[in-house]
Amino acid sequence: MLDPVRLRLLREFAEHGTMTAVAEVCGLTSSAVSQQLAALEREAGVPLFERAGRRVRLTAEGWRLVRHARIVLSALDAAEQDLRSASTPRGPVRVACFATAAVARLLPAIATARARHPDLHVIVHELEPREAVEALRAGRCDLAIAFTYNLIPEEPRPGLTRRFVGVEPMLTALPAAHPAAAGGVDLRALGEEPWIAGSEGTSDHEMLDRACARAGFRPNVIHTADDYALVLRMVREGLGVALVPELVATAVGVPGGVVLRPVSGVEITRTTYAHFRTATPAIDAMIELIYNVKAPD
Repeated sequence: MLDPVRLRLLREFAEHGTMTAVAEVCGLTSSAVSQQLAALEREAGVPLFERAGRRVRLTAEGWRLVRHARIVLSALDAAEQDLRSASTPRGPVRVACFATAAVARLLPAIATARARHPDLHVIVHELEPREAVEALRAGRCDLAIAFTYNLIPEEPRPGLTRRFVGVEPMLTALPAAHPAAAGGVDLRALGEEPWIAGSEGTSDHEMLDRACARAGFRPNVIHTADDYALVLRMVREGLGVALVPELVATAVGVPGGVVLRPVSGVEITRTTYAHFRTATPAIDAMIELIYNVKAPD
């Protein structure tokens, strides 16, 4: 009998094209992926892969099995969800969520769920948005909380449904004594400032580049950091200015000596969505609780 876990790896290989990419999506090593797919080939009794230069590609038989794998895995997912579809929300529900939303929205939602839905057990995985969505697609979580920026629009991923959770403005983080800290901040006034941005290649970094481009300049990024608590302390120490989401004030707090000010002239927002494959009472309950968490004053 063909192993469903190996069939899932085969499906991912068909979508991503390399063992390395499958390993990244599924949280495995490349050698582990290769071993599992080699075992699947032995189970199938026909060649599923062939060499094409330095790369490996699917054979005609491999593509035939991919088509069957998609049907089988879809049926297994449907069976799993059906077994969970009792009217009473019950877990476990594995939730992948980025840090600020986990602190400000997910944890309060879990606290409410304990009292309202005692059979609903939530398992939390902190993952950045792209990683969370890939984990959902790979079947490693049931619900992914992720965000997009209005300056970097993204379409829903095929096979997934998403629901709106909330939207927030991006704010300018400045030292309290900065000349621009008195009110709304025109980014053009910060054209010569050193900037603190997210790591190269992240959507945070790209968002800053696009926002500043709309204001007519390229930011002088001196420092990179992905932890907003660290970013705000770097601002306090005068290392630069930054753009941070409004939710950061609730999630990590604003240290003394730092102010958050609205951006004028350029609209920059971050919208949070809940992504899932199939709705169940448990997933519906969690999304409702996350959505209804009181926004910060």
